Amino acid sequence: MEAWPEEPVAPGGVSIRAVNRTFLTRRGEVAALTGMSMRAAPGETVAVVGPSGCGKSTLLELICGLQEPDAGTVVADPAALMPQRDLLLPWLSAIDNAGLALRVRGLNRAQARLQAAPWFERVGLAGFESARPPELSGGMRQRVSFLRTMLAGKPVLALDEPFASLDAITRAEMQVWLDEALRTDPRTVVLVTHDVEEAVILGDRVAVMSPRPGRIVADLKIPLPRPRHRTDPELVALRARAMQAMGVVA
Repeated sequence: MEAWPEEPVAPGGVSIRAVNRTFLTRRGEVAALTGMSMRAAPGETVAVVGPSGCGKSTLLELICGLQEPDAGTVVADPAALMPQRDLLLPWLSAIDNAGLALRVRGLNRAQARLQAAPWFERVGLAGFESARPPELSGGMRQRVSFLRTMLAGKPVLALDEPFASLDAITRAEMQVWLDEALRTDPRTVVLVTHDVEEAVILGDRVAVMSPRPGRIVADLKIPLPRPRHRTDPELVALRARAMQAMGVVA
């Protein structure tokens, strides 16, 4: 790939430049990322795909400031991380789980509920504010988790395989829902996924990572209007290009 151009990062954007990250394990040093460079413009959704263990989750933690690079630079506005598991607290209601991000910001329970309540209709959860997590379907739990991430108020969202645990039908429904949610309330998004089709449906760009140690080996623009349809020939062709960049023959 060509080197990323030297240019300032606009507010709300993300810039990763020549980052190395190595971990010390019982078997010695393991390089997770080497020469990792990527950018996300303000309001852009960059979907990151690559083989298991290539450092995708490490990349998100660097963006969120949960790790520091061994070399290189990470420049990003404050980011909120949505992990693979929803991590909802079973003893709290849906609205109180969503409001945890607001409680961390200093609001009391009543204030957090007041701010979170209008979102429940927007995300299709009206009437489920008082439900506990065991009473919610997998897709509903992921919506609460996403809402908690949104309410953190950060300009950058780091989404780590948010739909990996869902069945195929629910996952497709959640992809449509997430696309609509981000068009309603745009944020800069770095979305990690193993699903190449999901990447081309949701991403403005798809960044393809190499096997560990991870680095970007292809950066594909997705110039298709939204909403996108998985049977669109152009989308199918872009999916094939991303698969080929991963070394997989479609």
